[in-house]
Amino acid sequence: MKKKVIPYLLVSPYIIYFLIFIAFPVVFSIVLTFNSWNIISPMKFNGINNYIRLFHDQFFLQSIFNTLIFLVIHIPLQIIVALVLAIILNQHIKLRGFFRGAFFLPVIVSGVVVTIIWQQLYGFDTGLFNRILTAIGLGRIGWLIDPSWAMPSIAIMATWKNVGLYIILFLVGLQTVPAQYYEAADLEGANAFQKFFKITLPMINPTIFMVVILSTIGGFSLFIEPYVMTGGGPLNSTLSAVLYIYKQGFFFYNMGYAATLGLFFALLILAVIMIQKKFIEKE
Repeated sequence: MKKKVIPYLLVSPYIIYFLIFIAFPVVFSIVLTFNSWNIISPMKFNGINNYIRLFHDQFFLQSIFNTLIFLVIHIPLQIIVALVLAIILNQHIKLRGFFRGAFFLPVIVSGVVVTIIWQQLYGFDTGLFNRILTAIGLGRIGWLIDPSWAMPSIAIMATWKNVGLYIILFLVGLQTVPAQYYEAADLEGANAFQKFFKITLPMINPTIFMVVILSTIGGFSLFIEPYVMTGGGPLNSTLSAVLYIYKQGFFFYNMGYAATLGLFFALLILAVIMIQKKFIEKE
């Protein structure tokens, strides 16, 4: 009897953690989608009204569109920059360890701190980037005040913040490619581009898939950058889906509707990742 009980006792901390912090919040949020609740007053059942409202909410649809724009800019930029830097840092160069650590450093710095620093760099009148443009005879850019520039600016900053993590992942993938493949390619007279596209890319395909998935999940969770830098503006051009859900829940106290938005958004993320998985595996 004792031998049967001990295994359950050993796993009981995780079971308790799972029930309290994962299972209960998920079930409660699903129940909440069928109710209206402002935290203070008791919950009121309102059926599927939250779901009906969701599909007629132009601001939420725009936030989804803004998030997708961010992903379209951020993911390719993230992959290209991280892969190029990983290939360079995989070579025998001086201070290689220093540069690896330097590129990874922004990953462990607080997102709020990084966002505030880049907000100053993007300043229209006193920002460093516009000062450089002015010094070389070009006009200033409204990085965060022009709707057409605001989201690309945030995507560039997010890439700088997170690229160090993906450099490490690509370095691991590059170091698993057998050296004899490159040696055989050299004997056949292959150039650097042929070796990259015929050997390197196919061999690190699992790493690319991992980077795409992680970048997608990270991109969909875009919150700190628009919250601190623009508040979702200008003209809601940087209003991300997570920021809009946050505002519905903690600005307007529409907890039931916020839960509905969150559930729909989670299903959307799952669908996008499954499509990516099938496409990348096919390729």
